[in-house]
Amino acid sequence: MKLPQGLLKLLVRTPDRVLTPAAPPRTPAPTLRPPTAPPAPGGEGYPGDFLGEPTLEYAPHEGRLPDPGEVVWTWVPYEEDHTRGKDRPVLIIGRDGRWLLGLGLTSQDHDRDAAQEAEEGRYWVDIGSWDDSGRVSEVRVNRILRVDPDRVRRVAAHLDRQRFDRVAAGVRRYLHDR
Repeated sequence: MKLPQGLLKLLVRTPDRVLTPAAPPRTPAPTLRPPTAPPAPGGEGYPGDFLGEPTLEYAPHEGRLPDPGEVVWTWVPYEEDHTRGKDRPVLIIGRDGRWLLGLGLTSQDHDRDAAQEAEEGRYWVDIGSWDDSGRVSEVRVNRILRVDPDRVRRVAAHLDRQRFDRVAAGVRRYLHDR
């Protein structure tokens, strides 16, 4: 049986996913940009950190596109000056319109100075090692970043559900206590 050309294209396996008529194609792969470049000026710039209560989502998928539950490398604005920042690992935890929502990771151990960090308004959850380097990391649960999907440099890892749930509990605990 010969399939119409349009339907055949939908059934072909792509590098990201197997697409079927019931599952329309996802947006194109993110454009790679220099990791230290600030957001584009004007309406496409960084709108500020997410201050509401996010809908936490765990939905990692194989492929190039960033999904909640994955650690990605992307440009992260400094908290005190959103026009400056640096390339950092970020755990994607949900969505806000066209933006992804994420939490910054660090390999610094904040358990030793937890009281000082709390005084400064920073709260952390340990997630252990998430990449091949074996470095233990922590996720900051009280600064929810908006991440432009087009600015994600690469998907680095899928966090397992148990660790994601531990981070989600930390976010909820912080939101409840603030």
